[in-house]
Amino acid sequence: MTVETKLPYDQDYVRSFSENKKEPEWMKELRLQALDLAEGLEMPKPDKTSIKRWNFDDFKHDVDGEMINSLNEVPEDIQVFLDMENHNDNLVIQRNQSIAYKSLASGLSEKGVILTDIQTALQEHSDLVQRYYMKDAVQIDENKLTALHTALMNGGVFVYVPKNVQIEEPLQAIFWQEDPEAATFNHVIVVAESNSSLTYVENYFSQNKEEHAVANIVTEVIAHDNAKINFGSVDNFAAGTTVYVNRRGVAYRDANIEWNLGQMNDGNTVSENVTHLIGDNSNSYAKTVSVGRGKQSQNYTAKIVHFGKQSEGFILQHGVMKESASTIFNGIGKIEHGATKSNAEQESRVLMLSKDARGDANPILLIDEDDVTAGHAASVGRVDPVQLYYLMSRGISQQEAERLIIHGFLAPVVKEIPIKAVREQLTEVIERKVY
Repeated sequence: MTVETKLPYDQDYVRSFSENKKEPEWMKELRLQALDLAEGLEMPKPDKTSIKRWNFDDFKHDVDGEMINSLNEVPEDIQVFLDMENHNDNLVIQRNQSIAYKSLASGLSEKGVILTDIQTALQEHSDLVQRYYMKDAVQIDENKLTALHTALMNGGVFVYVPKNVQIEEPLQAIFWQEDPEAATFNHVIVVAESNSSLTYVENYFSQNKEEHAVANIVTEVIAHDNAKINFGSVDNFAAGTTVYVNRRGVAYRDANIEWNLGQMNDGNTVSENVTHLIGDNSNSYAKTVSVGRGKQSQNYTAKIVHFGKQSEGFILQHGVMKESASTIFNGIGKIEHGATKSNAEQESRVLMLSKDARGDANPILLIDEDDVTAGHAASVGRVDPVQLYYLMSRGISQQEAERLIIHGFLAPVVKEIPIKAVREQLTEVIERKVY
């Protein structure tokens, strides 16, 4: 059955929104084209998850946020995502749909590095943005939500690293949904030209436990020949935000894309993380950690598609479900014909802490080539009562025992994350969700 979702805004609104933002003509036309397409497209159909009752059309679209003069002005819940003791030279903070804070080290600017909000990028680097926007990674007409995203995009960042530039310090973006009903239609583009490298970390945060809002996020990560991108994210939307996030990567010859994703939302979430290994010797390692609680429903898909010879893809997913939360982990490794000597490996594990929690791990290997290697592992289970009893018999409370079990279960993934800031942020957010 087709899921009907009304379009919350019309052509006149989209045209006026684009003109008020002083966007280039190509962007306005792309928005209007996407809105037309959205009328006839179906909603995404995540495996084993019904989204027909999820909120995707009850939100406020254009909500400003005030500038801040100091990082001390941000709430303590957001300060945990910052290194408050040191300089945060390479940082963008988006407050609702406005930029509240922006900084880039002068040395990086002189090398041609770009770290800026998407609206500034559209005005100052229009041709460069157009080169990548909804081109190589995500297509406008994939489904109704990708089309609506293109029509209603209202925030995000543009990151660009020129050829032969290696960046040691992480570049960071914080997306702060302050207004409880504000929609987050973020578009994130991260590009590393040939022989360059960078680490990018982003954080999503809201506190709308009761009010309805929507996050419709598209991320496009492009690693050119011999480039390396470490992409880290800690998503922490509150229960009132329905989340659709589509993160895509394209890796060319000898390129590497490493994903380090903390899926810590409290609301219903559909997440797609897909990487196309286009070039020979390209590789990707996709790591996901999730903790679900309450009545939320989650569906996570990690997919790596091999086109290049001797390409390698690894998927590692661990999730913990509490109370009556449910989650589905789909791990898909696909080796296309011609991708000889490629390797596709994956591991998905779900731990359920209560009788009403639900988990499902679906390992999928699609192999169209003979001379390859591939493997998978998957498990879904509940806490061993003997293990819990043992900890409690040592004077540890049940809550503390569950906390230790959760950290132990997630540790194999967390410790594999090479970005120290993401590891620390994940540990902090896991602590909040456990208690």
